[in-house]
Amino acid sequence: MSLRNERVTMAHGGGGKAMQDLIQEIFTCVFAPPGMEDQARLFDAALAEPGARLAFTTDSFVVTPMEFPGGDIGKIAVCGTVNDLAVGGAKALWLSAAFIIEEGTEFALLRRIVASMAREAEAAGVRIVTGDTKVVERGAADGVFVTTSGIGVIPPGRELGAQRLQVGDVLLVNGALGDHGATILAARGDLALSTALQSDCQSLGHLMAAVLDAAPATRAARDATRGGVASVLNELAQAAKVGIVIDETALPLRAEVKGMCEILGLDPLYLANEGTLVLAVPADQADAALAAMRSRPEGTAAVQIGRVIGEHPGQVRMTTLFGGSRIVDMLVGEQLPRIC
Repeated sequence: MSLRNERVTMAHGGGGKAMQDLIQEIFTCVFAPPGMEDQARLFDAALAEPGARLAFTTDSFVVTPMEFPGGDIGKIAVCGTVNDLAVGGAKALWLSAAFIIEEGTEFALLRRIVASMAREAEAAGVRIVTGDTKVVERGAADGVFVTTSGIGVIPPGRELGAQRLQVGDVLLVNGALGDHGATILAARGDLALSTALQSDCQSLGHLMAAVLDAAPATRAARDATRGGVASVLNELAQAAKVGIVIDETALPLRAEVKGMCEILGLDPLYLANEGTLVLAVPADQADAALAAMRSRPEGTAAVQIGRVIGEHPGQVRMTTLFGGSRIVDMLVGEQLPRIC
């Protein structure tokens, strides 16, 4: 091994031998990108199909703590980018990964992050093909920041979009809500909370493929990350100029999440998720979509939570446990910082 000591120094960002050692021994030996040029040169047979379209997305990840029950910043970076492509109907093919590393970061931590990214990329069926590394002075960052971009292919004829929602459509989710936000809150240790919760961090590409095979008329899909399910539902209602009503009794919430929210005065509908899919499908394909979701490990607890209606366009309302109704607005401000 050429890396000396146990931590990153400014020399590892200087463009010389130390930086070359860092890149080769931490990153390229794991990701094995094709060639070693300044760009990745890519081709996939799906691109040659008439009518196929490229999908492209990018995101940055700054979660604190960087490692937590159920995941870490590396796993989130892969899942988040794959999921942004998947909910648009694209099959994710290639990712880039750029790292901003604070001076003093342990090499052991970097190796764990990179290994986690490689495992998740393999599970999701994507390749990390190019990237970048920068080292900044101690205090100029918070450990490691990761930026990933992704490219995928949308097959001919596939159209998903929030504006496509129609009155009568039903709204589905693939499992429990708020697990990631609650897990991160507990993992920070500031509130002396003890819980067995784990983040829902997972890639949704295979789940989306199963849903679209079973329910090809699916209108739209969203991954409910920052802002939670409430913000996603508001985005859908506003884009399509329809009303949405959800049933509080149908919301899949773990007792631990509900309890934590009650103690801290938080609303679980606004807690972040990292593997939660919100789907809008025609009523006559809802059962097929649910069955497809439940056939996959990412969707075994899938349920219907609401429907699209013609009243109060652009607004989300919830039928409460007591039979009343309340408005579920877009998140204002932030509930928890540095969540993903």
